[in-house]
Amino acid sequence: MRNGLSRGTRFRSLLFLFPSLLGTLIFFVIPFGMIIYYALVSKPVGGEFVGFSNFIRLFHNRAFLVGFRNTAVLCVSAVTLSVMLALGLSVLLENALPARGALRTAFLCPMFVPAASVVLVWTVLFHHNGAINAALAAIGLDPVDWFHTWWGSLMVLLMYLWRNLGLYVLLFTSALSAVPEELIGMANLDGAGPVRRFFTVKLPYLAPTMVFVVMLSLIYSMKIFREVYLLTGSYPYDHLYLLQHFMNNTFMSMDYPKLCAAALVLLTVMGAITAAVFWLEDRVGRDLENG
Repeated sequence: MRNGLSRGTRFRSLLFLFPSLLGTLIFFVIPFGMIIYYALVSKPVGGEFVGFSNFIRLFHNRAFLVGFRNTAVLCVSAVTLSVMLALGLSVLLENALPARGALRTAFLCPMFVPAASVVLVWTVLFHHNGAINAALAAIGLDPVDWFHTWWGSLMVLLMYLWRNLGLYVLLFTSALSAVPEELIGMANLDGAGPVRRFFTVKLPYLAPTMVFVVMLSLIYSMKIFREVYLLTGSYPYDHLYLLQHFMNNTFMSMDYPKLCAAALVLLTVMGAITAAVFWLEDRVGRDLENG
């Protein structure tokens, strides 16, 4: 006996874990090792070790820089607006508004609409001969080329918010309902107004939900490429060219070393953002416990 378990029990435990460990090795560990290897060689088969040359070549590639910039701007805008708008709407829904339940349901409805249907609606609305330009022409204004100007970025951001904002509102609403009522009552006795109660009592308890919403909105903003691809194809204008366009086109051209280098850069950036968000949550949690 050792640590309360016999040798046979430990062997059976390892035997039950073996399929999961084998699957993790085959589908995660080995592919990740191959990505690192491909990023450091000149070509996948019979290539020579080139060190960080693929990364240097990547950061001199205009398509990568444009895609990285557009993706970063979209993600920052989407995350910021998602948190601010969802938090504001959840605070409004916390009050006794008429048809509050119906409003919550309406916020969630866009999530069930297929991506192809959303793209079709956006095409009908924002096409050069679409409904919005027809309305502008009716009041004497010039039509706007939505897909080929900077308005296209705003169009994609509005599409993202329309589809995902309802989920974030629901998450914040649930978190607000879990704030201890006794703390709110004590704040009322101290003469705190609604704004002070929100920032001193409610907001610290929303930190875990805010971290979850930030991470979720970051993931969903990266997935908006699907809709952008359906709207504009593989080679859109610069303002709608995302990092996923670059990686998809690089894969089609079979330039695997450059593709793997881009994947590792994206992994590093996402890992740093995730670590920073969780570090901030930990600091807020400690302040809450010490306060």
